[in-house]
Amino acid sequence: MSHNRLKVIMRHIMPWKTDIKSTFTSSSSKEAENPFDLSINSKKLLSIEQQVFYEENGFLVIRKLIDEDTLEKCRNHFVDLCEGRYPKGSMVLMKDISLAKLGKSGEYLYNKVQDIVWDEVFETYILHNILLDYVESFIGPNIKAVHSMLINKPPDPRTLTSRHPLHQDLYYFPFRPTNKIVAAWTAMEPITSENGCLLVLPGSHKGPLLEHGYPEWENGVNKAYHGVKGFDEHNAIPLHMDVGDTVFFHPLLVHGSGPNLTKGFRKAISCHYASSDCYYIEVKDTIQDSIAKEIEDMAKKRGFSGSFKDIWQVRSRLVRGKENTL
Repeated sequence: MSHNRLKVIMRHIMPWKTDIKSTFTSSSSKEAENPFDLSINSKKLLSIEQQVFYEENGFLVIRKLIDEDTLEKCRNHFVDLCEGRYPKGSMVLMKDISLAKLGKSGEYLYNKVQDIVWDEVFETYILHNILLDYVESFIGPNIKAVHSMLINKPPDPRTLTSRHPLHQDLYYFPFRPTNKIVAAWTAMEPITSENGCLLVLPGSHKGPLLEHGYPEWENGVNKAYHGVKGFDEHNAIPLHMDVGDTVFFHPLLVHGSGPNLTKGFRKAISCHYASSDCYYIEVKDTIQDSIAKEIEDMAKKRGFSGSFKDIWQVRSRLVRGKENTL
């Protein structure tokens, strides 16, 4: 899809309401119930305009979805983890490479905590009823939390290593089908272009999974921050968000984030959810092979010697509905 067509879609998305309604009366009964591929909307939380927007663009922002009290508790808990006041257990704290070289510590060093799905504080976000209601609107009633994290951007030391290259999340996932996976990403503080907001390429979810690799950045790149080869950010759209705003996005959507050029922090909490009706695939000798080996090596250094599939199984948790093939 061309950039000009994307701009036309963004500008004219709202007037499509009449056209979409007409498909309900002219299509077969099954299609009339749900003419969309990427949302189920069984709880009727999404308007027709929102379903169309997600279908065409691959993302949807819901304002003020998560309460500030939940986010404040998660923020304080993250700081406690960074400062060593709370045991991290099976959670993984990740360091920014430039800040580590500068000898930073605590909240000024760590840019992420991963695998937070079993933590008693962070699970208040992951299991949040209204959040799961929206997730169910995209992927159905049997839901697994498969990838969970709190992302922190400390002030960038002018190395630009706090940015995240444009990428597709599906690159990291050995399960399908693609349309039964959705990310939820919630702003924990006001997020702007200055402090490193998300950048998205609307409509890119309609393309295939692309080849990824480490970008050749002057000051290096953080561990496992692969990017789509040959992409730049000139056509990306910034998502400015306030506290509690949540963006849901498709795993093939090309997205990234800019550096934090302010003196404050930029935090967000996120979880990828997949239908338990999904299934695992073999990624050996595919464009996912290199990241699978890298993640297996990272796990071995932490004492876990399982396969790529094993790693994803242990970091996943059923959060609604029934277990199935995932």
